[in-house]
Amino acid sequence: MKKIIESVPNFSEGRREEVVLEIVKQAEETNNVWVFDWSMDKDHNRSVVTIVGDPDAVAEAAFKMAKKASELIDLRHHTGAHPRMGAVDVIPFVPIKNSSMEECVEISKKVGKRIGEELNIPVYLYEKSASSPERANLSNIRKGQFEGFFEKIKSPQWTPDFGPNTVHPSAGVVAVGAREYLIAFNVNLRTTDVEIANKIAKAVRYSSGGYRFVKAMGVALREKGMVQVSMNMTNYKKTPLFRVFETIKREAQRYGVEVAGSEIIGMIPMDTLVKTMNFYLGIDDFTDERVIENRLLDEISRS
Repeated sequence: MKKIIESVPNFSEGRREEVVLEIVKQAEETNNVWVFDWSMDKDHNRSVVTIVGDPDAVAEAAFKMAKKASELIDLRHHTGAHPRMGAVDVIPFVPIKNSSMEECVEISKKVGKRIGEELNIPVYLYEKSASSPERANLSNIRKGQFEGFFEKIKSPQWTPDFGPNTVHPSAGVVAVGAREYLIAFNVNLRTTDVEIANKIAKAVRYSSGGYRFVKAMGVALREKGMVQVSMNMTNYKKTPLFRVFETIKREAQRYGVEVAGSEIIGMIPMDTLVKTMNFYLGIDDFTDERVIENRLLDEISRS
């Protein structure tokens, strides 16, 4: 493959593994697409799938997954800790190798148009693909969630970019767009008090005075008997994970709460791990070029 892009569609199902596997199968059976990772969470009631490959093939796989999700997921019977507005909630496209953001924007529009026309699901373009400034931020689009969208969509401000002007009765609406690499990073706290997680989330998220490239919310993890600061790191190069993690640890101490651990949903760039290791181990001038697997892949790609 001369060009490689990534897509990380999110689906509103994290409790029925057979449904998630059927959705993932749509990508596995698409030529020139690799399924790098998939995960599901019962508390969030959400699954995240990472696919990588040829741009046209990834676009085809993303559409097939959206179609299958619309057939198997009914939001009228869906509850979970994570905000959602669609059976397939969001489909981002990310340039990886020999591809550009402009190409991913065009792909997002092609896939969005197809979802709107063939599946009769309203589609909103977001991030780099957004048709207006208020649609660039995914949280602005998702506000009100599935239940609130039946009224929200009536406003001229929220006319879909593609598809019908009415919410799909069971599959809702979907956001499709192109964006930079995003890391879904969550920190678990040893308490059942979700208000503590909410306060810490407020301290680190940009919209309430925290770090520039952090979106965060508090979530109750009833299956685990604890709470979580759930985050999207929208630019890991300018706001590193270790800095946010250390801030959350200090904030948790104020409330007499311990950090139980952290988790990353999906894939992350090697550069993130290298910077985190540099911070915690104090290694001078260490780069990903000194990681043997990375050098090996570079040599293979040049040969």
